[in-house]
Amino acid sequence: MGRIVVIGAGLGAMAAAARLAVAGHAVTVYERTSTYGGAVGRFEREGFAFDTGPGLLHLPAVYRDLFVKTGKKPLEECVGLSQVDPAARHVFADGTRVDLPNASRAGTVAALDAALGAGAGERWGDFLVRAREAWDRTRRPLLEEPQPADPKALAREPYPALKAGLLRRPTRTLAQVGERELRDPRLVALLDSYAEAYGFPASAAPASAAVLPYMEQTFGSWYVAGGMRALADAVYERCRERRVEFVFGAAVADVLTEGGRAVGVRLESGEPVAADHVVAGAPVPALYREHVVAWERADDEWPRFQRHATGRLTVLLALRGAREKGAVHRTVVHGDGDRPTVTVLRPDDPALRPDAEHESVTVSARLDLVPEEDGAELADALVEAAAAAVPRLAERLLWREVRTPEDVRAATGSAEVPGPALADARGEWLPAPNLSPVPGLYFAGGWSHPGGGLAHAGMSGALVAGLIVEGAEFRGSQ
Repeated sequence: MGRIVVIGAGLGAMAAAARLAVAGHAVTVYERTSTYGGAVGRFEREGFAFDTGPGLLHLPAVYRDLFVKTGKKPLEECVGLSQVDPAARHVFADGTRVDLPNASRAGTVAALDAALGAGAGERWGDFLVRAREAWDRTRRPLLEEPQPADPKALAREPYPALKAGLLRRPTRTLAQVGERELRDPRLVALLDSYAEAYGFPASAAPASAAVLPYMEQTFGSWYVAGGMRALADAVYERCRERRVEFVFGAAVADVLTEGGRAVGVRLESGEPVAADHVVAGAPVPALYREHVVAWERADDEWPRFQRHATGRLTVLLALRGAREKGAVHRTVVHGDGDRPTVTVLRPDDPALRPDAEHESVTVSARLDLVPEEDGAELADALVEAAAAAVPRLAERLLWREVRTPEDVRAATGSAEVPGPALADARGEWLPAPNLSPVPGLYFAGGWSHPGGGLAHAGMSGALVAGLIVEGAEFRGSQ
């Protein structure tokens, strides 16, 4: 068995490390910060605690598989996992509200008909049928298999075009899907919000982004007791059980090559570390610039997969007073062009508050949806929007903490947040392959196939482990 060096201790990198250790490899993780988890962070103050990254988990089967394959205790014995119901409350710009149930197609159709008028649910249901076609066409190549050497199949738009007489009307962007098929501006805003949750503006995202609402409404939204950081804790402990070694405060400056193959890394301290395989779980600028030139464009300094990443602004709110009866875990407050669309998370979790007479609330928005003002004014806009989801917010507020893209950079090495891989007509929404052009060098985590998001990061770890253990012919689990 070989020596494996893993760069970074994000969820995707740790998922790869645990699987490789089970296969008999000696695995060492080098993390430049003082802790593990990457974007899955925690902020604590005065008895309040907040997730600073993702707040919900989709496709928990990814982590169930990780825990089954790497130890005796299944995921549910390591973390408390529960479905969020309703999945979300949507507050539209005209004041209309609708609560969408978790993983219930019929319930969603009924809720939309009741809130938006007869026929709204049917139009949304018809859209999901077409979204399922896109999902069925891309699920394996986009999520379960390594990216093919020739990704032409993923460069074709999988979302089915509507028929108008004898002509098929192509829908190249998600915004066009909403305009042509949903018509009601509130349904359009609902569709847009799923893309925006991953950092994609609907006007730019390909029509294949329709798989995002399909995925969530089919497989559900889940919460980890104690916050999402508890999932990072559990994955880290599983790695330690499998004898993965972690070295914190050790930044990797470069990947060492010999004869065109990766043979180790050089730490910022100057120390070389030999390895049979290197797994990069975080962006390393020197590595991209000097070794992975095949991904660069002549008119762009960065690889293609950073082209569509965006930033997020998050405001953590410490509130006095108990969470009111009827409060929901997640509320999406839709903007109207001048105001941003914000997501408000209010987990009913004793681990995140000092006592039952206080509440921790997280408010976030995609950064380029808010006006170009300073950080405090941006935060004010988010908190003002959040008042539609939290009664008496202004009078209950004790203090707030603003998390900017620069805080994300400090935690992860990049100010931008990567989104999941999407198929489209040009292949521009595909991230870097797990198998790099440099033999012995692999990529895991949100910046590589199949892209950003907790579930996608976990899948990348499984794909990288399969490629190292079984070789380049590995095509994913059957």
